[in-house]
Amino acid sequence: MVSRETSGELPAWLDPAKKALERYQDILAGPGLERGLMGPREMPRLWDRHILNCAVVAEPELGLIPTGALVADVGSGAGLPGLVWAITRPDLRMILIEPLLRRATFLTEAVIDLGLSDRVTVLRARAEKVLAIPSWTGVDIVTARAVAPMERLLGWTMPLLKPVGDLLALKGSSAQSEIDRATDAIGQFGITDISVLTCGTGVVEPPTTVVRARRAFR
Repeated sequence: MVSRETSGELPAWLDPAKKALERYQDILAGPGLERGLMGPREMPRLWDRHILNCAVVAEPELGLIPTGALVADVGSGAGLPGLVWAITRPDLRMILIEPLLRRATFLTEAVIDLGLSDRVTVLRARAEKVLAIPSWTGVDIVTARAVAPMERLLGWTMPLLKPVGDLLALKGSSAQSEIDRATDAIGQFGITDISVLTCGTGVVEPPTTVVRARRAFR
């Protein structure tokens, strides 16, 4: 049995999405586990450690993801955080960027199952190759979760943004030290502000750590 218990009271803003989030949890615990996208040890903590960990970042009142934004999830894997954000924020359009065929296939099937095909696109590509796609014009927000250290991640994600946009990288306790080691990359990509934020206090334990890097080429 996969637990749906939370570490705190579920925020009211998530209530409309609860049923779809539970369906996504079932997908992770079924095809996600069977195809190796999620490990057996993660099954008891899918709700807190993965789904809520991602969802709290998308809370509208935080203002991290603007209304109606176009968002790219780099190395989307099982759809974390991209599918969670698409479920919880019907105003967003999502591009799930994933190079591996089996993961991209899983994502495509999950998008259909969850009824998100009208505003979620699965793009099978490496992040560094996306700029070569003729139709690519940039996104408002780019995100990644547990993909790479900041020094490399900035190189893969910042070029995907519009001239003004943010990277929201979901990180762990090493977030600040990763930033400290990425000084050269921070200077290279026109980043005007970079900071470590905490989301979901009282909702998920531990709260979600996010690195926000803002770029502003004008």
